[in-house]
Amino acid sequence: MGMPDAEGHGPPEGLPDLPPEWGRVVVPDDASALAEEARQVRRELRRADRRGSQGPRLGPAVRPSVGLPVLALLVAVLITLTGLAAVTWPRASRSGGAPTVLPYPTAPVGPLPALDLVGADDAPVPLRSLLPAMIILVDACACPEQVSTAAAAAPPGVTVVTVTEDRAAGAAAAPGVRPLADPAGGLRSYVHLSAHPGTAAALLVDRQGALVRVVPELGPVTDYRDDLARLAG
Repeated sequence: MGMPDAEGHGPPEGLPDLPPEWGRVVVPDDASALAEEARQVRRELRRADRRGSQGPRLGPAVRPSVGLPVLALLVAVLITLTGLAAVTWPRASRSGGAPTVLPYPTAPVGPLPALDLVGADDAPVPLRSLLPAMIILVDACACPEQVSTAAAAAPPGVTVVTVTEDRAAGAAAAPGVRPLADPAGGLRSYVHLSAHPGTAAALLVDRQGALVRVVPELGPVTDYRDDLARLAG
């Protein structure tokens, strides 16, 4: 058991004495009184940790180099950016003139579909029964003048048909013209022609049902007279 010191203070019963080289140990009532000793201990610990983590220094010949991987990464990034710039950079026209305009396709691929449209008496009319024909889509423009010109230019045996997307076919725009209705819009959807106000499109179809020509905007008869004549052959 521990022995009391000169002032009569000693360890509690059953606890061993502290090492004599520690001297007298006084525990203050306020822990903040030990702040300076705690800072000094932390400084000693940090100093010892730095000495242990530094270790032996590597010479210039064996020190690992990070310059080479970084250089390789920069080269790879530059090559990638150069390739992207070459692909996306707008190229100047070699001719120096107006840009090239692709012609409108003369006809879509495939024959005319077997559609049943609505006649003037609300009876179904198989469109293929009217071939060969010049079919004029008039849902965006009645265009009576262009329809009359086409009817006058059509050779014998070629039917001029007007098609609207209304529920009723309506009256004939000119003598010899067959008015039909296509409420479902199947014909215009097949040829992928959108309606433009003030214009009428035309389809020239031979007796086998093949689309000979698509006229996106019906204009002067000279634009399609030769194709119209070939339909009768």
